Amino acid sequence: QVQLVESGGGLVQAGGSLRLSCAASGRTFSSNTMGWFRQAPGKEREFVAAISRSVYYADSVKGRFTISRDNAKNTVYLQMNSLKPEDTAVYYCAADRRLSTVVYRTAAMYDYWGQGTQVTVSS
Repeated sequence: QVQLVESGGGLVQAGGSLRLSCAASGRTFSSNTMGWFRQAPGKEREFVAAISRSVYYADSVKGRFTISRDNAKNTVYLQMNSLKPEDTAVYYCAADRRLSTVVYRTAAMYDYWGQGTQVTVSS
């Protein structure tokens, strides 16, 4: 059974940093695209970042967030710096089950999801 478990969320002041982790179990995702999405209250889930052979970011986080992976730990990270109140959301880790380097920015294209971790940025 595949599981993705996020951690690292919390409350931080604007300008601060957080590092999210997503630990996968049940299968190896070293050759799969993995991504981070977020969902704020009353809004749709939106793409934040993804990692395959390269990394991809939403324009709103480019230059502030960094996605990385540790294949030995089957874990993906999201380093978030210079946080803004508009970054407040539940952050979800996602994995594409296909062995492909194609990166999708659409949530529906991902097969496995974590339970989410809350990130709150105060002004």
